[in-house]
Amino acid sequence: MARNPNGKGLDLIATTLGKETVFSGTMRFTSSLKIDGRFEGEIESSGCLHVEEGAYVRANIRVGSVVIGGVVHGNIVATEKLEMLSTGKVYGNVTTSRLKIADGVVFEGKCEMIKDPEEVDIFSSSAGKIKGTLQTV
Repeated sequence: MARNPNGKGLDLIATTLGKETVFSGTMRFTSSLKIDGRFEGEIESSGCLHVEEGAYVRANIRVGSVVIGGVVHGNIVATEKLEMLSTGKVYGNVTTSRLKIADGVVFEGKCEMIKDPEEVDIFSSSAGKIKGTLQTV
């Protein structure tokens, strides 16, 4: 179930990939996306991504924020925040300015914290510039 940041009810989800959906390719969106099914490829957005419990994603992800309750294989850059719910499993490196990890999460990878998320434009910055704004945890 998608939750909003203050924990009151649901976020308004603009698009949903349902449980029976299998999608491969590059996904770009501006508002919010909820994945209940399977996705493989690349995900890019300034909005919010929800990977629900039971969902499987094999992708490199670059978004504003992400909530993970399912399985993600790939690196994640979340300029605003990354939240891993108790059912979440992340196999890859994460880069974010705010991180919340619930009890029971499986996380195999490295975490880097963005010092100032306002200075990072993930769509136009070079890898070297993004790395310069990071601090290893």
